[in-house]
Amino acid sequence: MAPNARPRSILESLGEEIIRIITPVSLCMLLVVILVSVLNTDSSSSYSASATSIATIAYSESSSDSSWDKFLGALLNSLVFVTVVTAVTFLLVLLFYFRCTKFLKYYMGFSSFVVLGFMGGEIAVFLIEKYSIPIDCITFLVVLFNFAVVGVLAVFMTKIAIIVTQGYLVLIGMLVAYWFTLLPEWTTWVLLVAMALYDLAAVLLPVGPLRLLVELAISRDEDIPALVYEARPVNCNDSGSTGGVPQRRVWRDKRGEDSVNGSNHNSNGNSVSGENVNPGSNSTLNATAVPDSDSDSNSVVIGHTDTSLVRAEEGRAPERDAELSTPLIGGRMNIPPHQPEDDAASESLMLEGIGLGSSGAIKLGLGDFIFYSVLVGRAAMYDFMTVYACYLAIIAGLGVTLMLLALYQKALPALPVSIALGVLFYLLTRLLLEVFVVQCSLNLLMF
Repeated sequence: MAPNARPRSILESLGEEIIRIITPVSLCMLLVVILVSVLNTDSSSSYSASATSIATIAYSESSSDSSWDKFLGALLNSLVFVTVVTAVTFLLVLLFYFRCTKFLKYYMGFSSFVVLGFMGGEIAVFLIEKYSIPIDCITFLVVLFNFAVVGVLAVFMTKIAIIVTQGYLVLIGMLVAYWFTLLPEWTTWVLLVAMALYDLAAVLLPVGPLRLLVELAISRDEDIPALVYEARPVNCNDSGSTGGVPQRRVWRDKRGEDSVNGSNHNSNGNSVSGENVNPGSNSTLNATAVPDSDSDSNSVVIGHTDTSLVRAEEGRAPERDAELSTPLIGGRMNIPPHQPEDDAASESLMLEGIGLGSSGAIKLGLGDFIFYSVLVGRAAMYDFMTVYACYLAIIAGLGVTLMLLALYQKALPALPVSIALGVLFYLLTRLLLEVFVVQCSLNLLMF
């Protein structure tokens, strides 16, 4: 580190990492608000009234029904929807337990193709009809097919620029969220609260399906075949970077994957090291990494003792910087090179979960993107004052959740705090703030 360089504080590193996850969430919500504002016409309203989905299979809301009937019907719809989601999630856990990973991957790819191709195509037709865009059917189908196929390849099949993958994930969340905004009003609000409660139970309860899925993935050291947005990790070393080049990836050994590699582990056990990659090393380990567009390598040769976690960086790291830096799990973790294997395994568990990946990057499920955007999209159907209030409430709730993630260092649900604050701010803005602002405007106290 240069003598006059100012050390980076934990607030700077924490803020940078929070921004990396808040930015795509905000973009997804913005796109949904724009779509709702543009397409919230009589045609889309009539389409939503005639459409039937799992969320409206038990009760179809009518304007002639009383508020109590609408509430009871919305509760019934939410109960059916949460039951279906719970059953599907347990089925996902069962298939993952029996190592049907390829089937799950292909299923997720097919689902993404349906969302991009059919849902995206329907919205594109709405936009073409509204703005009278001249395009022939053949060109439209070719463009739509290529758009959907590239999206599936970007998310599941190939290694491409991470910004493309992240962009498609945001688009998938936006498309699904827009279709959720077409649900009846009472059903939408009750469904949001029900999904927040489901998320709380599924992640925190010992028999929760999401918790079982994450623990199973951690025990096998495998990635969950699901739509998960992963922010690129940041480095919070005092120097900020090594040699002026920021560190972007953390490599992790797959323990127990190769019997030959397993036999190389001696009584010294696994350790954490930040030493340079040594081409002349005697041990070569299979490793996985967070995808990074700034680097082309997908394997690493690890030298100087058997290690399970090293930093792979674009520059050269001095040996004195042998530490793993992750702002959201307490800054730095220094593990001696001769630590028992059980301790190293427990540290690996601390690094993983729904909130934090093995690289220290924040992971946020696409369902969180969707329901955040549904909330602000529904608020946009009323007025933009409630949109601003709900957006600030959701971002504040997400910030609180990330702070709790840094505090407890365990998998946490991302929906409850944000949805609770969003619904509360929506009601307060609609029932109190709007009345106050209107009265101030009418009495010339506010312009």
